Amino acid sequence: MTGEIIENCPVCSGDDLKSVPKFEQHFLKKCNQCGFVFVEKNPTKRELDDFYSSYAYSEGQFFSEVTRKRYNELLDQFEPYRKKNTILDIGCGSGFFLETALARGWEVYGTEYSSAAVSLCQNKGMNVSLGALEEAFFKEENFDVITSFEVIEHINNPLHEMKLIERILRKGGLFYCTTPNFNSISRHVLRAAWDVIHYPEHLSFYTDRSFDYLMRSVGLKKLTILTTGISLTRFRRSMGLKDEIMTESSSDEKFREKAESNGAFGLMKRIVNYVLNGFRFGDALKAKYEKPN
Repeated sequence: MTGEIIENCPVCSGDDLKSVPKFEQHFLKKCNQCGFVFVEKNPTKRELDDFYSSYAYSEGQFFSEVTRKRYNELLDQFEPYRKKNTILDIGCGSGFFLETALARGWEVYGTEYSSAAVSLCQNKGMNVSLGALEEAFFKEENFDVITSFEVIEHINNPLHEMKLIERILRKGGLFYCTTPNFNSISRHVLRAAWDVIHYPEHLSFYTDRSFDYLMRSVGLKKLTILTTGISLTRFRRSMGLKDEIMTESSSDEKFREKAESNGAFGLMKRIVNYVLNGFRFGDALKAKYEKPN
């Protein structure tokens, strides 16, 4: 029931839960059995509706050319899985990823909590359903590829969500997910000021180990887990400095454009990402998992 305290781990159902030191004001608990970190306060439907109604989605929203390039690189990697020609993006927002996939001939589907975003996507010819992923939305083993970009941290029932994903992903299909890394260098430096921790927007927090535990719990097989990048925009926001996320003038976008256009700068970025991944300190966790045949 919403509005209550979660007393058992949402991933493994364990009851050996401890408060995360220096994060008590955010109601963070860590499961000593599987390592999952989550907000123990269960938000009410009204809290969620009030928060997500403030999300801004509109025509002409900024779509970075660097992001478009990254999406196309991902879709190149997804080509070997293209059997049914179906792809689902969970929490698809304004539909930029699906728009890129649609242009390459994929049959695209999405889910999204914002009615404004659903309307935008439907106007672009995309099959997008309003609300959280539900069992009745899609047939079993319907998708070659399912993606989830910065979404899984928004839900506090990850095991239920992943069981639904596993059910509708075909045998041999791919699940690709990105989410903030709770073990990131930014979180260690910023501590409780890290703006990823934001109730009721973000309710679940993963490291590579706790994420892998969740995936294995539903029978998915790990291909890769990377932890890369440092978000300058998020760092500035966490420090109380005004900087918009995903605009042409944001710190992250300027950095990305420079890394694309300047060879030496791009090489430096790759070296930094190599080191961050080696120590599992990158801001972003990026994972690929397959459903066994």
